[in-house]
Amino acid sequence: MERREEQPGAAGAGAAPALDFTVENVEKALHQLYYDPNIENKNLAQKWLMQAQASPQAWHFSWQLLQPDKVPEIQYFGASALHIKISRYWSDIPTDQYESLKAQLFTQITRFASGSKIVLTRLCVALASLALSMMPDAWPCAVADMVRLFQAEDSPVDSQGRCLALLELLTVLPEEFQTSRLPQYRKSLVRTSLAVECGAVFPLLEQLLQQPSSPSCVRQKVLKCFSSWVQLEVPLQDCEALIQAAFAALQDSELFDSSVEAIVNAISQPDAQRYVNTLLKLIPLVLGLQDQLRQAVQNGDMETSHGICRIAVALGENHSRALLDQVEHWQSFLALVNMIMFCTGIPGHFPVNETTSSLTLTFWYTLQDDILSFEAEKQAVYQQVYRPVYFQLVDVLLHKAQFPSDEEYGFWSSDEKEQFRIYRVDISDTLMYVYEMLGAELLSNLYDKLGRLLTSSEEPYSWQHTEALLYGFQSIAETIDVNYSDVVPGLIGLIPRISISNVQLADTVMFTIGNPELSISSVSTLKKICRECKYDLPPYAANIVAVSQDVLMKQIHKTSQCMWLMQALGFLLSALQVEEILKNLHSLISPYIQQLEKLAEEIPNPSNKLAIVHILGLLSNLFTTLDVSHHEDDHEGPELRKLPVPQGPNPVVVVLQQVFQLIQKVLSKWLNDAQVVEAVCAIFEKSVKTLLDDFAPMVPQLCEMLGRMYSTIPQASALDLTRQLVHIFAHEPAHFPPIEALFLLVTSVTLTLFQQGPRDHPDIVDSFMQLLAQALKRKPDLFLCERLDVKAVFQCAVLALKFPEAPTVKASCGFFTELLPRCGEVEPVGKVVQEDGRMLLIAVLEAIGGQASRSLMDCFADILFALNKHCFSLLSVWIKEALQAPGFPSARLSPEQKDTFSQQILRERVNKRRVKEMVKEFTLLCRGLHGTDYTADY
Repeated sequence: MERREEQPGAAGAGAAPALDFTVENVEKALHQLYYDPNIENKNLAQKWLMQAQASPQAWHFSWQLLQPDKVPEIQYFGASALHIKISRYWSDIPTDQYESLKAQLFTQITRFASGSKIVLTRLCVALASLALSMMPDAWPCAVADMVRLFQAEDSPVDSQGRCLALLELLTVLPEEFQTSRLPQYRKSLVRTSLAVECGAVFPLLEQLLQQPSSPSCVRQKVLKCFSSWVQLEVPLQDCEALIQAAFAALQDSELFDSSVEAIVNAISQPDAQRYVNTLLKLIPLVLGLQDQLRQAVQNGDMETSHGICRIAVALGENHSRALLDQVEHWQSFLALVNMIMFCTGIPGHFPVNETTSSLTLTFWYTLQDDILSFEAEKQAVYQQVYRPVYFQLVDVLLHKAQFPSDEEYGFWSSDEKEQFRIYRVDISDTLMYVYEMLGAELLSNLYDKLGRLLTSSEEPYSWQHTEALLYGFQSIAETIDVNYSDVVPGLIGLIPRISISNVQLADTVMFTIGNPELSISSVSTLKKICRECKYDLPPYAANIVAVSQDVLMKQIHKTSQCMWLMQALGFLLSALQVEEILKNLHSLISPYIQQLEKLAEEIPNPSNKLAIVHILGLLSNLFTTLDVSHHEDDHEGPELRKLPVPQGPNPVVVVLQQVFQLIQKVLSKWLNDAQVVEAVCAIFEKSVKTLLDDFAPMVPQLCEMLGRMYSTIPQASALDLTRQLVHIFAHEPAHFPPIEALFLLVTSVTLTLFQQGPRDHPDIVDSFMQLLAQALKRKPDLFLCERLDVKAVFQCAVLALKFPEAPTVKASCGFFTELLPRCGEVEPVGKVVQEDGRMLLIAVLEAIGGQASRSLMDCFADILFALNKHCFSLLSVWIKEALQAPGFPSARLSPEQKDTFSQQILRERVNKRRVKEMVKEFTLLCRGLHGTDYTADY
């Protein structure tokens, strides 16, 4: 194509005269970027190329870079430059040049319809951006014109090439709209215009999808195009024909994935619940997939079963309330629920033989919430229908929670075992939730099953079955008070019948009856008895304390058992009256206080350090369990079990106030020793966790002591204790001033540490990030203080993302996932994200590109998800800018792969799991591991 002397926008913003942005120089810079081994030269080239794209000369060299004799990488840069000029510098283009620019883009797209696909996509994005800027006034029928122009018979390109180019253009148009920089008033105008233009798109898509002669590549592109358009919240009833065609396409293995994506996106629109009649028509279509689902399960085809499950869950989870409201259709919805039940109980062990069942768990929460939200009469009807379903669900979940055979489990990777552990925790959470619907009958049901299993003489039972039933009991008991359940005595009676032949079974049995160790020592047994039966023990308390004191002073047990013994005594004393507690405390800890006073006078040495840490540890463990307020025991019980009413100040606070000066004295000599400082902080941290609000009288003096400690020698344990204080007291007006002063002080000291070089203190950085996250979660007002340098905090957190220590990186990611949702409500946070958010994104992309461990990818995915959800307009600009840089974040990536990734991320603002999957896929591409054996354990 001939180069025009005057390209659109050439009269725009002035160029930097020192930079000669010619075609030749651009090509040289691109060569340097791709092939120069020197990283500094690459960076310089990248910076220069970004300036070139933004310059007025880009209007000239872009078209020349698209010439047929250029390689695709150079053509791609030319197309990208055009997109940048159109999307960001639209105001530079004279209105009389709109039509010529449009015509040139059409010409180039037609030429590249049979050329490089990545260049074609960038040209389509450029034309889409042009259309969005001209709609609706300057180009009122943009989409219809596109369809008409590409269907013209006089084109030199074959009909399939034209069709694919048109579909690519129609696919990127809604995506470009979602990420465009249009002002809000323009955005709503264009959205309305696109909704009207939908009438020019859907009939074409229907025709191509249902036409027997359409090749597979065209039909796949049609499904992707449909998937893109439904995210513009097109009325579900207008999508009916295409959804039905997509269901039909599920039978074609090449089209399966694209069909699933299109159907799920269409069903999951927030607005879809308004179209109940259409939703009702979809139920038979979903139920019609059951044979295909069973066949896939039988053949071990995990991809197909996973996709069909996604469709069933999307319909059930997003629209259960709307469908339950249609009482006359209760049987068809029940059939859908049973189909989802099949997906929950899909054969095989998660995550090795199947990955589908975990998708369904949220559905059961949603369905239960919707049923229990109805008025009494309707709720009673649905309870009658769905209680048996939920009892069946419990059986299914307990079956899925079973361990595989010992031999099979031995072959699992550590990652698979960890995923299975997390999966069992999710099942446990679901069982706890289900208890709200099924109540005490659920416990009886589990007890009956366990009884039949253990007393049956017909056939030997597997340890896995027994363990799963006990795990079910344990799950429910964690959130309810089972002390008065008539099932518990029977359960205890059954446990001796269990033949313990396996570590996992033994662990669950011991956890169920209260012993965490397989070798049950006398100390751990006493601890469990004191915890579970403390209200029966007051008559024996004096004897137990006396014997324990004797044992402790004689140092019969190892350190860990001494700590357990102190915890046992804490549980025991909790059930006494306050005056009795104080009397026993005095006799129990006085010898240790006297010993600590002597040690505080001595010159520090290794031997007295061990004694100090031991005494502080004993006090910590005692205060961990000594709780007279009964936060966890607030229940109505029989009169003989009536709880003692606390009188006067909390005994732990009394003791802490008495020993506070002594602890400060010990600190003054041992401030340089991390172990002693940690032991001191542990006393207060464990007391705060146990006492909660009762700790309030100690807050001012503890804040002051922590401030002095941290200012002298910063240590992670002081930050961890500060975090606990923020968590419990920052929201209370009376305690906010000392908490705020401490928070500002430790932040200032830590920022100074960053200036000096934080690499030697990953533990401090880790704890600091956790503190910042807690502050944002509990009291975002702390970030409103003028004395807090939010910008410096943000930049330090970005730096912490690049640490080699995984816990530090996780903590930094956690900080950002708390910070980003506060962009709108906390003005300094919003300001710093706007100014420095791009720096954060670059760090995240570098990490995904290969600079961080693959095990951390979920954490970085959380940041991307938060950016997309809370800073969408900014992210859509930043990610495109960042990924346009050749070689970033990995030289192994093609521009098309980067473009696909950015589009996928920007489209997904609801499903965090899918974002994690996208990031895992992308990081494998970046590292050159995609499709290799290295991905097996990932």
